[in-house]
Amino acid sequence: MEESNELYGLSSKESKRRLEKYGLNQLKKNKKVSRLRIFLEQFNDFITWVLIGATIISGLMGESADAITILIIVVINALLGFIQEYKTEKSLEALNKLAAPTAKVVRDGRIQIVNAKLIVPGDVAIIESGDRIPADGFLLEASGVLMDESLLTGESIGVEKKCSGKASNVFMGTTVLTGKGYIKVSETGMNTEMGKIAYMLQNIEVERSPLKERLNNLGKILVVLCIAICIAVTMLGIARGQDKYQMFLLGVSLAVAAIPEGLAAIVTVALALGVSRMLKRNALVRKLPAVETLGCTSIICSDKTGTLTQNNMTVVEMYFDGEVKKGADISKNLMLKKCFTYCNDCNYNFNEKEFKKCLFGDPTETALIKAFFENSKTLREFIAEGSRIFHIPFDSDRKMMSVLMKEKGTEICYVKGAPEKLLRKCSHILIRGEVVLLSDPERFRISKVVEEMSLRALRCIGGAFKSSGAKRGNQMEESLTFIGIAGIVDPPRKEAKEAVLKCKIASIKPVMITGDHKNTAFAIGKELDICKSINEVMTGEELDQLSDRQLKEQVDKYTIFARVNPKHKLRVVKAYKSKNNIVAMTGDGVNDAPAVKEADIGISMGISGTDVTKEASSMILLDDNFSTIVAAVEEGRVIYDNIRKFIRYLLSCNLGEVLTMFLSSLFYLDIPLLPIQILLINLATDGLPAIALGVDPSEDDVMYEKPRSKNESVFARGLKEKIILRGSLIGVCTILAFLIGKHYGMDLKTCRTLALCTLILSQLIHVFECRSEKHSIFEINILTNLYLVGAVFISISLLICVLYIPFLQSVFHTVALNMAQWFIILFFSGIIAFLNSMYLFFAKK
Repeated sequence: MEESNELYGLSSKESKRRLEKYGLNQLKKNKKVSRLRIFLEQFNDFITWVLIGATIISGLMGESADAITILIIVVINALLGFIQEYKTEKSLEALNKLAAPTAKVVRDGRIQIVNAKLIVPGDVAIIESGDRIPADGFLLEASGVLMDESLLTGESIGVEKKCSGKASNVFMGTTVLTGKGYIKVSETGMNTEMGKIAYMLQNIEVERSPLKERLNNLGKILVVLCIAICIAVTMLGIARGQDKYQMFLLGVSLAVAAIPEGLAAIVTVALALGVSRMLKRNALVRKLPAVETLGCTSIICSDKTGTLTQNNMTVVEMYFDGEVKKGADISKNLMLKKCFTYCNDCNYNFNEKEFKKCLFGDPTETALIKAFFENSKTLREFIAEGSRIFHIPFDSDRKMMSVLMKEKGTEICYVKGAPEKLLRKCSHILIRGEVVLLSDPERFRISKVVEEMSLRALRCIGGAFKSSGAKRGNQMEESLTFIGIAGIVDPPRKEAKEAVLKCKIASIKPVMITGDHKNTAFAIGKELDICKSINEVMTGEELDQLSDRQLKEQVDKYTIFARVNPKHKLRVVKAYKSKNNIVAMTGDGVNDAPAVKEADIGISMGISGTDVTKEASSMILLDDNFSTIVAAVEEGRVIYDNIRKFIRYLLSCNLGEVLTMFLSSLFYLDIPLLPIQILLINLATDGLPAIALGVDPSEDDVMYEKPRSKNESVFARGLKEKIILRGSLIGVCTILAFLIGKHYGMDLKTCRTLALCTLILSQLIHVFECRSEKHSIFEINILTNLYLVGAVFISISLLICVLYIPFLQSVFHTVALNMAQWFIILFFSGIIAFLNSMYLFFAKK
């Protein structure tokens, strides 16, 4: 588009002044939950109420030490819960800000990308196909603009926009279907039509996690089981003549320790922390449940340009006058120069001194301009010689773009697009300035040139024109005169080949889906090792010949789909999904949105993606890089593994605590642990170590495994058996340590101290075992998770304080232990981990 003084835009200083005057361009939202409310909600829990009730009863019965200690533990637990929840909220808020919509505005005569909420009345914004309008305004300049205003009107039919009257008005939240234009902003925020009806599409959708839902349901079942066991332990104690108050307090304490009330909450924390880690690897997750699904991905359907390739395009060859031209000769054809310059959607910032910075737009478009011009002065003078009066934008079905230009009073149509599509529309060819009939041998020769160029991995763009009878409308693209072809190189990304290999090792199939020529796609695919034979490439035309059933049967044979449109993409995604694959699909254009939405993991491009596609996606690639998709899949696997780790840890430990008390009651033993000691165990082992497992780094072989099934239970692959066995052994070893103390004539308080230390240390050793399901504790480098080391150090320090500080000894009813007693504790808490490590070692052998 041409630059004009009217489109200079506001100055930076004026935009700041107006922002202060009119405020942010956003709709009013509900007040955020305050930090105090988040903290108070930690007490809004049935178990906490019971515990507070027990504190009151203890106080009324004169047990002030117990009452104060229980209250302190309740407050500390609430603080830990608050920190978890507050950090999660902050993480999600940060993601909301990052995924906020942006807009292209002209300020100080330069095109800038700004956060949409910073737009002010008077701003000049550039709108293109797929953009969501950032504020109410009117068109200053337009070319083929068609709007989807169904958000406001309910009518799904596109509305044509012009630069005069009511037809020039555009509204916040509506979508550009086709075309391009400049708008001047008239209203922002609550003053827009959208603001008046108090409705706004949210850009971040926070959905309930399916895994969290399943764990919530599991938690309810475990609550019932734990309460039943706690009641049984309490009743058995009372039946044996134990003190009713002590048994009531014991039952409540055991319930608090045994019920994994934090299970579902820690899932959210793990997901949120994982999302933050993904962000550091340039993957912005918009929907938390997508994190779970990422680890199941078995097919990655990726666009070629900019994702597998560098999107650093350069014209290296041109074909015209019956010859392939290279070097300085490529810019010598005036008609190709006019075609590729006028029929071009590149934006220009002529205030920029550096020529490269002067060009702003699609890399293919800028590459065509750079092929003919070396500075902004000559470019500016050249485009001033003609004015665009009509425009048919590029679309993926026609694979062409057309403009009607006025040059010195004469109307000329220029068309550029896919050479094979363009040739069908051409009746003549320009040879050395002379227009002649396009013969069949010449068509064959051009097709052969295209084939040879594409085999060298060049993207081919054809150019044509029509000088007489060029009427506005689709008939412009009939009876054209062929000019020539530009061959554009776009090298593969260096990291893409490694990412493709990583996919194959992880049993993930990488699939290239592109609008480029079959040979170009094959050349790039072969270089990246996506395919080995041209037989693995299917074109859109070949795909059209197949029914959905036939496509389903044949889809596994192919790794590349070339010359496809968005409808083809949708069919390919459905075909893979119908074979029980978990499909990740990338998209950038507005027409890609259905395929992106259909995929299990819809991925949009952060740099080249349209607003519509971003809103349909689960994840945004901030760098448009294929390797980022693979990194996100890897991170998804790590997050799921970490969730399994802390489920294994929490449930094993809780089972061990319940069994310790249940078995002692069942076999008429003295109570091995007092209520206050059980609460101490809950505080020392359940909180920090479990959270630290949620940030555990990946194991080296995480991408050597096959993708798990989407419907796989979180307890699959032997996790349930590990939890039951380890929990049972923790309980048995704690009872044995207690009985050994009694066997050697130790008093009850010392025996209970032995049981307390054995149970806590068993759990703290087990937390390191939970870091891997395949490797023993001796094979794991504990220093790779310093958070866990720190959490365990804090827990052990707490235990030491309880044993050796006199005041805490009286509160928790413990005694200082000698070396022989510590040997008993270390033996019973460590023997299980040692035997398990030996088993894993010999099993591998």
